[in-house]
Amino acid sequence: MAYTVEVIRSRRRSMALQVRPDGSVLVRAPLRTGTPAIRAFVARHGDWIEKQRLRIASAPPVEKLSEEELSLLRRSASERFGERAAVFAPLVGVNYGRITIRCQKSKWGSCSAAGNLNFNCLLMLAPPEVLDYVVVHELCHRLEMNHSDTFWRNVERVLPDWRERRKWLREHGDALMARVR
Repeated sequence: MAYTVEVIRSRRRSMALQVRPDGSVLVRAPLRTGTPAIRAFVARHGDWIEKQRLRIASAPPVEKLSEEELSLLRRSASERFGERAAVFAPLVGVNYGRITIRCQKSKWGSCSAAGNLNFNCLLMLAPPEVLDYVVVHELCHRLEMNHSDTFWRNVERVLPDWRERRKWLREHGDALMARVR
């Protein structure tokens, strides 16, 4: 089956795939990765891509959030993420800078090198333990700015059940993201 593939090269170490809601494919690759290597990567993951495209195509339509609803989510998220970061930062053993709330279509959170945290307001629609997982995940980036084994050990030290929380986000996250216009 034919689909569009977009490639974004950046300062990263490995390649990653994303199937977008429209069925197109996004490949994130290290800067010096050649086109033949990217094509081979996509071909190796062809079955996974088709499975994701079928899942997206068969997903029931979701009700989009209004601007008023998004505004309310942002306001409540600002307070909630501040509270949860204050709870978990001492457990992780870090401090952090500013917390920013956004409504993004592809990211749940991020942590800058300066220690500023960004969170997606759509997490307010997820179970509280999933929101906590994203908070802890980003706080652990204050210790390790990567996803190494050491990073995941830090996450597990604070949230031993982080895998189940991440699984929920992977299984239901697309439906939350689809609620944004």
